[in-house]
Amino acid sequence: MLVWKRVPARGPYFLCGPNRNWRCFRISKQGHQLNEEIRDKEVRLVAEDGEQLGIMSAQQALEKAVELGLDLVKISPTATPPVCKLMDYGKFKFEQQKREKEARKNQHVVEIKEIRMSPGIDVNDFNVKLRNAQKFLAEGNRVKVTVRFRGREMAHTDIGKGLLVKFAEQCAEVASTEKDPKLDGRHMSMFLSPKAAKEQKK
Repeated sequence: MLVWKRVPARGPYFLCGPNRNWRCFRISKQGHQLNEEIRDKEVRLVAEDGEQLGIMSAQQALEKAVELGLDLVKISPTATPPVCKLMDYGKFKFEQQKREKEARKNQHVVEIKEIRMSPGIDVNDFNVKLRNAQKFLAEGNRVKVTVRFRGREMAHTDIGKGLLVKFAEQCAEVASTEKDPKLDGRHMSMFLSPKAAKEQKK
């Protein structure tokens, strides 16, 4: 027999075992149906170690979970009958969150770095900006290279285009041109994308 017990210090209601065995567990709404939320007529029960325990009523499965001090978790609601597993749900959620945290840590977020130049840039400044762009590309980021025209420089946009083409050629080993130079108002820009490691070796 299962009974309800209110435990004020820990939340609204907890389901507890019989005979003063007050091993209580919180009702969860975190994506899985747990314990008393499972009201199917029959469920296929799987043990914590993966052993098939057969088909039984949800009530019988819940009683077995309480006996073992575990949670009853519906893991495959669309199966016929639904599949439920005995597990420590708190431990399961902790390990899942830990894995997700590690995955986010290892995930590289691609950024767009911008390099700005003028048509009259000198050789030293050009080389400094070139090295910065190559560094950004090596880190896996996209690079937007922009030439800004001022005053009468607008009459010589071909100089700016030649500068961008030269810049792309100098980065050809580590990058490919994603978008060719395009004039937008007083700015001409192009986008460079990092090459995959295999492409760089070729």
